Amino acid sequence: MSDLAHFSRRSLLGIAGAGAGAMLLGACGDGSGSSPQQDPNAPATINWWHIQNDVPLKPVWAAFAKEYETAHSNVKINITDLANEAFKAKLTTVTQAGNPPDLFQSWGGGVLKQQADARLVKDLTKDVESWIGNLLPAAVQPYTIDGKIYGIPWDIGMVGFWYNKELFERAGVTATPTTWSELLTVVQKIKGAGVTPIALGGKDKWPGHFYWAYLAMRVAGLDALKQAAVDKSFDNPDFVAAGERLKELVDLQPFQKGFLAATYDQPDGQAATMGNGRAAMELMGQWAPAVQGSASTSKKGIGEKLGFFPFPTVDGGKGQAKDAFGGGNGFAVGKNAPPATIDFLKFFLDVAQQRKATDTGAVLPTTKAAADAIKDANAKVVAETLASATGFQLYLDQAYPPAVGTQVNDSVAELIAGKKTPDQVTKDITSTAKSQ
Repeated sequence: MSDLAHFSRRSLLGIAGAGAGAMLLGACGDGSGSSPQQDPNAPATINWWHIQNDVPLKPVWAAFAKEYETAHSNVKINITDLANEAFKAKLTTVTQAGNPPDLFQSWGGGVLKQQADARLVKDLTKDVESWIGNLLPAAVQPYTIDGKIYGIPWDIGMVGFWYNKELFERAGVTATPTTWSELLTVVQKIKGAGVTPIALGGKDKWPGHFYWAYLAMRVAGLDALKQAAVDKSFDNPDFVAAGERLKELVDLQPFQKGFLAATYDQPDGQAATMGNGRAAMELMGQWAPAVQGSASTSKKGIGEKLGFFPFPTVDGGKGQAKDAFGGGNGFAVGKNAPPATIDFLKFFLDVAQQRKATDTGAVLPTTKAAADAIKDANAKVVAETLASATGFQLYLDQAYPPAVGTQVNDSVAELIAGKKTPDQVTKDITSTAKSQ
């Protein structure tokens, strides 16, 4: 970005209203209210679950916990770090038993709403009112349900294509694609050069849903996604067309060998395939460079060879070219968490800590004053692209109720595997939505 000083003022301000609509958050019950005024200095143990289970953020998070413990001798922080899918499975188990961790990873949206409705998480509104204004308003939006705050974001960003400039050059690709048809042509050129065009962790499913979600945005538009959730119907010709466009890509066989069995972040997975220079592109969020690096053999990734471009438009589509898809990372506070948990959250979101996290290159900060810590060239491109976005859609597997989000992931995965047609995908999602 040419002027990072303006980032904290401009970033996401233009999309805050659109983001609120796209989050699809319904009204919540009366909630559990803010936590009682208890002594935050009372002896306490905080059980903290997060998904930063590798470098660069795992040691940073551990250092934050140690620093807080040093300053608060009465507090002990027990950390459980898990891979994304393992975290989701374990969290489901403990929340179903009514025993959530004190502090845990959250992406907001429909999943957090369900947790709030079940009174598994604290209403943080009054507890954070003195400092919530330090954060970007749109970053807080996915964690806001019926005007109440149930989670705190520490990262915000968007999904786009990360590409290997050297492999593009080898294939004779001189410009990044701006339309879907151009993307398909680029894929064919890259494949013709003997290079794997796209890395995909098909086993995890959620990376594949990014393609259908973005195509649905480009073909049908954000309003259609919002209305589909209200009507509980995705049986829309435009959503079928989105699946047909995705099938065009799948039919080119662009993914690495064994992609259906590959995870996102394991040594033979999507991020490692990119980080080791064995694929030309991946569609992923703002954390991609960091995970590529940690998953690669060198632990450094491909460095300056890496570039970023936004998801292309679709000819004749109703969506806006600059509408963005993504979200961020945050934390929710379990219903039985000690008061020190919220004090630790305040410490975690302090500008000094946000700058340290941003320095890793894996975080786009939500604390406004930490924007000056964005140094990585690609991170600046993501921030700039996001700042100019005309609309915003939260990840579908988080924006929608959990069962619907899971069905989106499952059905799109089956489309990519050649087991479902585009029409069957929309019918499956509709059937699940209507059953809720």
